[in-house]
Amino acid sequence: MIKELLEQLAPLDAQIAALRGGAQDEESQMAAITAHASELAELAVEEDEILRCCGPLTAEDRVFLARHPERPHIDETINALFTDFFEQCGDRQCREDSAILGGIARFHGMPVTVIGHRKGSTLEENMACNFGMPGPEGYRKALRLMKQAEKFGRPIITFIDTPGAYPGKEAEERGQGEAIARNLMEMSGLTVPVIAVVTGEGSSGGALALGVANHILMLENAVYSVLSPEGFASILWKDPSRSGEACEIMKLTAQDLYKDGIVEEIIPEPVGGAQRSHAALFAAMDTALKNHLTALCKMSGKALADQRYKKFRQIGEAKRA
Repeated sequence: MIKELLEQLAPLDAQIAALRGGAQDEESQMAAITAHASELAELAVEEDEILRCCGPLTAEDRVFLARHPERPHIDETINALFTDFFEQCGDRQCREDSAILGGIARFHGMPVTVIGHRKGSTLEENMACNFGMPGPEGYRKALRLMKQAEKFGRPIITFIDTPGAYPGKEAEERGQGEAIARNLMEMSGLTVPVIAVVTGEGSSGGALALGVANHILMLENAVYSVLSPEGFASILWKDPSRSGEACEIMKLTAQDLYKDGIVEEIIPEPVGGAQRSHAALFAAMDTALKNHLTALCKMSGKALADQRYKKFRQIGEAKRA
């Protein structure tokens, strides 16, 4: 499994980081790299040999990588792909939900609205963002930003990475189900381009509430499903330990979904997962977003809404050969 390979790479990664000078300034890092060039080269060869053992990944492997804590999160993604980001907060009804990050930015000079699930990178951030599980306020904030984008003719780009909407009693009392349902309804009729990118795990209605898009893109090791494999195994077999078996049955990988015509493009990741090279991943994401946005911006508002409606009506009716 990929987990064992990454465990073998971990001590080598630590040695490379130490030789490179850790968090020093750029000049000091370059000096450290020059001083330890031969050692770094040897370690790189060792890592390449380990990565060459990485054969075809199973669905369970891809779920593991989709949940890897060092995958790029929404904050880093926005900083890498967009400029002039201006965050907008609050749903104008109840409160701010940190599990959804959204605002206005520029993509290659074009004004766009960017919205995504936010998990956080540290335990403190995880807790502040409720581990990427939004409440109804998060989805209402997202919808507010989408309607604002439609008013001003801005394309919408969403980034999906959530284990699902928060299932707590208080969230249900504040209208969790209605908030998700309204997003599905309103997104289906938007007259601006909508692109959704599944970057990690996209589970349940919590993911779909940002996923009614003209084009859906998925990172190579991302997953997108009706619920988590553990939840699937618990319901079907009353045994969450069979989640690995559930991964295969659920057809939740980017490859499965592309074959079924649900996803328009699979964005490649570095060997071993997105966490191995954020820069390489962002370069691939930038190219993919630019190509799809260029194509969609040529369509009229009515054509965009019609295409989005037909896309979801046709899911399951035909599969790619």
